[in-house]
Amino acid sequence: MLAGEVELLLFSLILSCGFLEAGGIAGVFVDLILFPLDTVKTRLQSPQGFRKAGGFRGIYAGVPSTAIGSFPNAAAFFITYENVKSVLHHDSTSYLTPVTHMVAASFGEVVACLIRVPSEVVKQRAQVSPSAGTFRILSRTLYHEGIQGLYRGYKSTVLREDLWSWKQGHVVDSWQSAVCGAFAGGFAAAVTTPLDVAKTRIMLAKTGTTAASGNVLAALGGIWRTQGLPGRVPFLCPAGLAPHPVRRGKDPPGSSSSRQVGRGAALHTAVS
Repeated sequence: MLAGEVELLLFSLILSCGFLEAGGIAGVFVDLILFPLDTVKTRLQSPQGFRKAGGFRGIYAGVPSTAIGSFPNAAAFFITYENVKSVLHHDSTSYLTPVTHMVAASFGEVVACLIRVPSEVVKQRAQVSPSAGTFRILSRTLYHEGIQGLYRGYKSTVLREDLWSWKQGHVVDSWQSAVCGAFAGGFAAAVTTPLDVAKTRIMLAKTGTTAASGNVLAALGGIWRTQGLPGRVPFLCPAGLAPHPVRRGKDPPGSSSSRQVGRGAALHTAVS
């Protein structure tokens, strides 16, 4: 929710750079500003526990991966979202507009995750191993697992991000956007946190284990058997503040569809 306010401000300030550049730059700033929260969240969700994963030490471990991957991830989402939306909008009536945004955002996430997931795998492994450098972790992953290792957790990531995307669409006033965005952000965080935990466990799992297979249900089942409900929803309250992947595909402020429930309090919210 806080991330959405920050990103909206940044998006508005750099709008003159162009929509694609604005979305990308805003995403980079949000990801970097809220990176410590994401590190804490990852360590709380890691199987070895918060302290063994590094505690509060090296909270910017893995930031190079985020810095490099954030802009192309934003660009991929934005381009896909806008193109799919423009294709669907021609044949949709007003009451189908929310569905159009949901479908476009879902397609945008599928494409953006092709860039985001490798960045996320390297970042999360660096976050729980602060003594190891980002490049060393990337090299180790490629050596032991190949390219496929960089896409571990792709399905769980897409599923989580699509659920985030589905709470967007209706045209409302500014105050309604703030209130609805706050409730939507909190509800989406509660619904998607178990998937986020599963994604983290899959990405951090040792090669050859059940979790490493990428099966979301198996990962959730394993967490349920060993830790119960608390293991599936660690760090639930701050989840809405953590830099979740940013929805950069929204129309800019001032356009006909800019007054939407976004991701957070206004245009869109970061998470993550």
